[in-house]
Amino acid sequence: MYNNNFNHSRNRFNSNRRFQGQPKRRAQSKLGGDPSIFIKKSVEPGLIGVVANLSHQSFADFMIAEPLKQNISKKGYVQPTPIQDQAIDPILQGRDLIGLANTGTGKTAAFLIPIINKILADRSKKALIIVPTRELAHQINEEFRAFAQNLGIYSALVIGGSNMHRQISDIRRNPNIVIGTPGRLKDLIEQRVLYLEDFSIFVLDEVDLMVDIGFINDVKYFVTLLPKIRQSLFFSATLSPKINEVLQGFVINPVTISVKKQESAENVDQDIIKVIDKEKKLDQLHDLLIQDGFEKVLIFGRTKHGIEKLFKQLDFRGFKVGAIHGNKRQGQRLRTLQSFKQNEIQILLATDVASRGLDIENVTHVINYDLPETYDDYVHRIGRTGRADKKGIALTFVE
Repeated sequence: MYNNNFNHSRNRFNSNRRFQGQPKRRAQSKLGGDPSIFIKKSVEPGLIGVVANLSHQSFADFMIAEPLKQNISKKGYVQPTPIQDQAIDPILQGRDLIGLANTGTGKTAAFLIPIINKILADRSKKALIIVPTRELAHQINEEFRAFAQNLGIYSALVIGGSNMHRQISDIRRNPNIVIGTPGRLKDLIEQRVLYLEDFSIFVLDEVDLMVDIGFINDVKYFVTLLPKIRQSLFFSATLSPKINEVLQGFVINPVTISVKKQESAENVDQDIIKVIDKEKKLDQLHDLLIQDGFEKVLIFGRTKHGIEKLFKQLDFRGFKVGAIHGNKRQGQRLRTLQSFKQNEIQILLATDVASRGLDIENVTHVINYDLPETYDDYVHRIGRTGRADKKGIALTFVE
């Protein structure tokens, strides 16, 4: 599949060898020194995620409003994923819920669909959805708009990097749903623009990432402000002691649903690229990207500076490429993501800001140009390909 410049045989590696240029010693201990962890053959697509005896064989089986069913159908959704199958009914019934699920399992629709239906039945209901990243907030808002089309239900997006005055104006229009990131939400609470007691439904999504990137105290603060009578929905891929600290004060007598995937995507071919000469690493990447099949490629790097440098190098070489990282304005990041989704660019370069939560269709390859810091980060990165039972390929450069 790849030309002979690349070695894909684990047998030629010394498993005790240190990786050069790794970000931190902590990363070495978590990833280990064995490149074989990045080598794994996929299982045939279609064999993974097949769940027998779904309670609902189609969205038509749910007790939800007909106009909402029509919007779900327009979006191309027919059969619910396992988490949608198991979560929608308890949420419709008003139960608190803990959903243990990876990204890519369909959990956004699992909470949006019943929330929209509850608002259709009672226009006074309001929901607050708290997520760790701006990109994920935008993605949820886009999905909400598709489900809520022509239903007279509106949302406000409350995130950093965008005009706060516009967001304040949006909140004062009294939308039924507010989707936000912790920093900006906290700003608006402290400015007495946003009052959590106005909401009756609360969603904490990707809580493990919120804890990882330092939002745990903000989330705990939000929980102290919640009204006693509420419905609380909690989604995380893992449950660590810190996450449990948040969980204890958030949900009451919850339904717990676990639809976690395997540690890494089973329908992703995982392999390594041996960097023979650091000076020629870019040439090795170039030779990969011009091969057949590299149609929609997501490349991860360690630092904002490194990603920007790689962007300029690939752009100079004539590739259709874009980059998202923390030094880009929010509008730039969104435009670049949209260009990648619509196949206007072939390659998207990203730091780990983009490794969780984003749902980009038909990514053929994920390339780890720099090693991730932890195996968890690796799993989240490669999970951007091989989605929706399609086969994907993940390649990791090892120096």
